[in-house]
Amino acid sequence: MKRATIHDHLDHTLRETHFNGAGTRYQGKVRDTYRQPDRLVLVTTDRISAFDHVLRQTIPFKGQVLNQVAAYFFEATKDVVPNHVLSVPDPNVTVAVPCEPLPIEFVVRGYLAGHAWRVYRDGGRSLCGKSLPDGLKEGSRLPAPILTPATKAKEGHDEDITRREAINRGLIDAETFDQLEEWSLRLFERGSELAREQGLLLVDTKYEFGRRANGDLVLIDEVHTPDSSRYYYADGYDERLRRGEPQQQLSKEFVREWLMDHGFQGKAGQTLPDLPDDFRVTVAERYIELYETITGQAFEPDLHPDPAARIQASIARVVN
Repeated sequence: MKRATIHDHLDHTLRETHFNGAGTRYQGKVRDTYRQPDRLVLVTTDRISAFDHVLRQTIPFKGQVLNQVAAYFFEATKDVVPNHVLSVPDPNVTVAVPCEPLPIEFVVRGYLAGHAWRVYRDGGRSLCGKSLPDGLKEGSRLPAPILTPATKAKEGHDEDITRREAINRGLIDAETFDQLEEWSLRLFERGSELAREQGLLLVDTKYEFGRRANGDLVLIDEVHTPDSSRYYYADGYDERLRRGEPQQQLSKEFVREWLMDHGFQGKAGQTLPDLPDDFRVTVAERYIELYETITGQAFEPDLHPDPAARIQASIARVVN
C-alpha cells in the first residue's frame, strides 16, 4: 500500500462512534462496544494506546488491521479454545456473544522482551512467581513459555500478579485459573506455529477470557494482534542475539519506544506527546506489514471517506 494513500487518509480515520439503536455503548481504549440482550457489537476504532494512555492522534486503517487480524486468529484457533465470535460483518466490526470478562489478563511470554526485559535488566529474576535464569539478554528465548498474569486496571497501569495472589484476592478460583493457564499455553503454541510458517517468532502475547451466561468460558477481546502481541522476524534472530543487536520486530513496541524517546512512559508528571503525521503514517505501515506478514494475505483497505457511516450501515443490517 502506497505511503501517499495512507497520508491521504489521515483526516478520514475512526476516532469514536455514537450509533443510535446499536445498543448500550461502552468505550474502551480501542473499541467501542454496543451491548444488546443477545450479542455484543464490537467496533475497533483507529485509536491507539500505550502505557495505558490513549494517544490523541489516530492511526489510519489500524482498526481494520486489528479487527481483521483478530478475526483471522479467532478462526485459526477455534479448535483449540472456544471464542466469542458470531460474525464479522464489516472490516472494523465483530459481533460476539455477551460475556462477563474475567479481571485478569493471561500474558504468555516465550522470549525476554518489553516489560519482562525491563524487570530483568533492573535485577529482577522472578516475574509473577516464575523464576528467570541468569545470563539472558534482551530477546533471549526462555527455556519454556511462561504465564505472567496481570490485573486489568480500570485506570492506570495493569499490575503483575501471581496465581496465589489472584486467588487470595478473590479475582478468580483455582480451577478456573488452571484451566485458563492451560488454554493460554495451548493458544501460544498454536500462535507460535502459525507465526513460524510466516517466518516470524511469537515473542509474547496476552489473552482475555469471559464467562457466558450459561457459565462457559470463552476467549474474548482479540488474539495475536499487534496490539496484544509482539513478533520478531525469525531470519537473523540468532545472529542479532549473538551480537547484542536489537531484534527486527513487528509489534506496537516501537510506538512505546518513540514515546520513551520523547519523555513519556505513563508516569505521573509526564506530558503525553503528540504523534507527527509522518510518524502516524509509519505506524500504519507497520500495522499493515504485520497483517500481510502474519496472514500471508494482501491488506485490502476500505477507503470509504466516512468510515463511521459505512460501519453504521453494516451494523444496521446486523441488528435489524
